[in-house]
Amino acid sequence: MPTRHQSRPSPPPRDGALSPGAALIAVGGALALSGMISRRYSPDPTHPEIHRWYRSLDVPSWKPPDPVFAGGWPVLLGVMAGGAYRLLRRPRSPERDQAVALAALTLGLVTAYNKVFFGERSLTGATAEGALVTAAGAAFVARAASVDGLAAASGVPLTLWSAFGDALTEDLRRRNPDRDGREPPAGERPGDLR
Repeated sequence: MPTRHQSRPSPPPRDGALSPGAALIAVGGALALSGMISRRYSPDPTHPEIHRWYRSLDVPSWKPPDPVFAGGWPVLLGVMAGGAYRLLRRPRSPERDQAVALAALTLGLVTAYNKVFFGERSLTGATAEGALVTAAGAAFVARAASVDGLAAASGVPLTLWSAFGDALTEDLRRRNPDRDGREPPAGERPGDLR
């Protein structure tokens, strides 16, 4: 007759994969935090000083309209977050953990870009920050590819958009050396960015 201890099934081995709910909370929480921080530096009329500085910049003709940026980033971050979710659902491995860390780093750098560009009004710093976002995104794609092809593919659009955005930031820096970290002169009307 089996003893009480022998009749209990042993727990399944833990492979380090998160449950669907835990992975969703981790990814959703990171996105929500990033969104709250980034919103603080939004160049819209609810932040008049940031709005005035941003509208005073000389922009290139090839800059997409502001709604493209405002709507594009959440979509791109959401797609990459879907990849991070897939990775968190996979068994732990050094490659998986590195890819998850790179996804978190990329999200953190995108968030920091908003602080540097809009909050600090540093076009030079934002150009460097944008290069870091692109590099982190590319590293995520490369590392995730060894774990999950769809997760890796989720980072490609954000990485390409980041490279485009960094080229735009560099052009803004070159065109606006007198605006790098400075407010527009008193009385100057904001420019038309359309």
